[in-house]
Amino acid sequence: MRHTIYCVLCVLATLALGILAARYVTESWLLAFFESLQTHISVFAILFALIAFVFKRHWYALFLTTAGTVLLVHSMLMLQEYAASSLVASAEAGGGNFRLLSFNVEDSNFENGARIADLVIASKADVVEIFEAGPVFSEMDRITKVYPYRIGCGVMTTDCDSLLLSKRPFQSQLMRSLGSLWDNRFILATIDMDGQPVNFASVHLSKPYFDAFHQIELGLLAPALNDVKGPLILAGDFNASITAPDMRDFLAATGLRHAFPEPATWPITLGAYGISIDHVFARPPLRLVSVTQIRDAMGSNHFGLMTELSVPRTGGPKGAAVD
Repeated sequence: MRHTIYCVLCVLATLALGILAARYVTESWLLAFFESLQTHISVFAILFALIAFVFKRHWYALFLTTAGTVLLVHSMLMLQEYAASSLVASAEAGGGNFRLLSFNVEDSNFENGARIADLVIASKADVVEIFEAGPVFSEMDRITKVYPYRIGCGVMTTDCDSLLLSKRPFQSQLMRSLGSLWDNRFILATIDMDGQPVNFASVHLSKPYFDAFHQIELGLLAPALNDVKGPLILAGDFNASITAPDMRDFLAATGLRHAFPEPATWPITLGAYGISIDHVFARPPLRLVSVTQIRDAMGSNHFGLMTELSVPRTGGPKGAAVD
């Protein structure tokens, strides 16, 4: 019986580690889901191997423990590689502090639309980015009393999927599709934040295990953002962790950086122990002061994020969003 349990645990750990290790020899969208879970899967593989060693003292269980530790350490290094050097206070950045609320509210979550609208109105955020925004469409009249400027939900598009709300008027605005799977899930707006034009970008990507669509969308998004001049902040539902290879390529290509550690946003059942698939990225000179999880998911399958950002007064160009 002890030998059987040992074998079962070793097989499970071997399969888990083998799937993770495949990323180092090949690139395939079939691995995308597991690549985002490398930290979690590594931990479970190590636990299986250690338990197996308790049942039978054998070198293979120790080998699996070592391999799992290597993959775990690499995942932690990847989580930090593109992190901002430090989170700074507004006084250090020499500019004003502002707030961004970003939240995938889930398109079938209509029973909580009023509660989500209450959150938006009471958030004191300067800019709000909502994904799968259908549940708040019926609340738009009272939302627009606080956020009179918007893109989405009837403005620049007939649908209500991606939505960007602002208390300040737009200097420029753009809404477009990335790839052929979904329409109008990329928004870019330049907003004057107390004298400093800031570019706010919003994106909602397809799931990375839907063929190569996720990689294609990132490939279109990167050059669009590289054409943006001035401070830039990008928030969205990327449906992937930054440990995924195409996410790492995207961050390397754009120079965008994130807070570390990133708050977990999915699945909500794991709370703080989930993974970060909703991200907030910034490009210097814009600084991330803090990125925090909104603990009440309000019926969504994602947690929302509240971001404090600092915008230095550089005296730069008056916000040409895209060449």
